[in-house]
Amino acid sequence: MECSWKTVLLLVCASLGVQYTAIQTLRDSLPGPCQRAYRCRSRYHRDSRWAALCDDNWMPIELPQKHILLFATTRSGSSFTGQLLNQHPGIFYVFEPLYHVQQAFTNSSSRLRRTLDRRALLGAYRDLLLNLYTCDLHFMENYIRPEPQDHITSSFFRRSSSHALCSPPVCLEGVVAAISDSPDEIWCPKKCGALNLTLASTSCMSRGHIAIKTVRIPEVRDLRTLMEDPRLDLKIIHLVRDPRAILASRIMAFSDQFRAWKIWNATGRQPRYVDLSQITSTCKDMAASAKTGLQRPPWLRGRYMLVRYEDLALNPNARATEIYRFVGIEMEDRVRMWIVKNTNSNVSAPSEWNYKYSTTRDSRATVESWRLRLSFDIVRTIQNLCSDTLALLGYKQVHSAAELRNLSQSLVEHRTFQPVT
Repeated sequence: MECSWKTVLLLVCASLGVQYTAIQTLRDSLPGPCQRAYRCRSRYHRDSRWAALCDDNWMPIELPQKHILLFATTRSGSSFTGQLLNQHPGIFYVFEPLYHVQQAFTNSSSRLRRTLDRRALLGAYRDLLLNLYTCDLHFMENYIRPEPQDHITSSFFRRSSSHALCSPPVCLEGVVAAISDSPDEIWCPKKCGALNLTLASTSCMSRGHIAIKTVRIPEVRDLRTLMEDPRLDLKIIHLVRDPRAILASRIMAFSDQFRAWKIWNATGRQPRYVDLSQITSTCKDMAASAKTGLQRPPWLRGRYMLVRYEDLALNPNARATEIYRFVGIEMEDRVRMWIVKNTNSNVSAPSEWNYKYSTTRDSRATVESWRLRLSFDIVRTIQNLCSDTLALLGYKQVHSAAELRNLSQSLVEHRTFQPVT
């Protein structure tokens, strides 16, 4: 049975309510790259191999000690925040691997899409995360299209955002990447060539820790199964941002998807076809996750930290230090140097402004710059729709256009969100 068929089986099983651990059993019965992530090392030999279990003569190879999930929503500052983790030489960082699952789901036949539901997609997301946290990058082959050949692909989404995937042993030309302060979308695939997923798995195991960024899981409750998995030491950094700022950023970055909002912002007239759920669903999910985290359920204690992007942007070094303290990893000087270089830039180059995943900015100047771009009518609408979310996360409302444009008065309340203990 080919892995492409296995992708369908994964999603169908999830739609029928099969737990993701049971889905793994289905996967493990398949040959080649579909086998599970556990690696075993002989007590008597130095060679290694794929294996489902380790018997008395085999012992587990050491897998990453810390598992970190940057849990966010689109245009919340997650690319910037993820780079704080990517700069650490001991962290294997992966940018949005769940993109490939979403694409496989979206591109499936209409008949299959009708068979599958939200639970199926979430099950596939969790299954992939588990495999990545155990350094099985071969499991990505179930979703990457076109399908990798001999574990090699040129279609790994945003590979260049990971230093590990542009450095030895994955890339022989990666010495430049190892000292580069920001991801380069051009040189990495050009210099390194196609990505070898076997070498990527080797790199993952050598790094000691693994961090993954995602904006594709709606609520933190959807991660409970992974949080309770004894094989993982998973910690969640929940990144939030003012919903008004999120919308302003989405309008700029995704003009086609948010065309109605763009027209409304430019003309002052609300189109009848504007999709308000494009922001209300974000507010709902963000608030639900924050409430869950702040209620301190047992499965999140010691493993959940809420971070407002605004606090990180205004005081990046202090907040980054808190993040590293939370995950239990020492923050190295290389991270501090990256912060200095990438939070004090005026980003004067137009190409930098147009690049939707840019991580270079004057963070203090841009944290509330959305107030100069959104019309008061739109802001007032968002405030009415998302009032509970704004209050929960400490964002002040404005009551006039003049108040909106007055940047001398911050709309970010002073709040302290301690990690859940």
